[in-house]
Amino acid sequence: KVSKFQTVLWLPLLLLPLPLPAMQPCDPSSAFFGFMGVTSALVFANLGAAYGTAKSGVGIASMGVMRPDMIMKSIIPVVMAGVLGIYGLITAVIINGKMDAANYSAYSGYAHLGAGLTVGMSSLAAGLAIGIVGDAGVRANAQQPRLFVGMILILIFAEALGLYGLIVGLVVASTAEGKGKGLCSPYNV
Repeated sequence: KVSKFQTVLWLPLLLLPLPLPAMQPCDPSSAFFGFMGVTSALVFANLGAAYGTAKSGVGIASMGVMRPDMIMKSIIPVVMAGVLGIYGLITAVIINGKMDAANYSAYSGYAHLGAGLTVGMSSLAAGLAIGIVGDAGVRANAQQPRLFVGMILILIFAEALGLYGLIVGLVVASTAEGKGKGLCSPYNV
């Protein structure tokens, strides 16, 4: 039979913290996903920028034959498409700066891949929209100058798609560092 005195002696021992199991080492292949995020941000954003520039440039060249005085006014879609490539560059540099070789968890790798894909694919979609609208818009603007404001508004909304992706991608990439720390131990120790 256990007395009350013996129960009181063992009670503090039950409140002691249990030793935690050893933390898993960080997987070196997690960096692969981070670098794929860097790559996808830059490559897909530049694909969107290239398509938007090329498609709008064809429309400008075609329109410039009949209305060479409107070429500089019609260059706006090309500039807006070029900004999409800058979105990818910014994201790629930020993700690359947050990568730590020894302490890079799988969570951080997946988050950086998601951030890169978010920015890259959003910029690709925006580039497709800017290219199509820019091509048709500058040709139509050459025939009817009152269409200019409408064309610019449509281009702004198309550019906003890439900007939304940039905002979400930067939020995901910046919060991954804090949430991904301490999930694994350095693998080179």
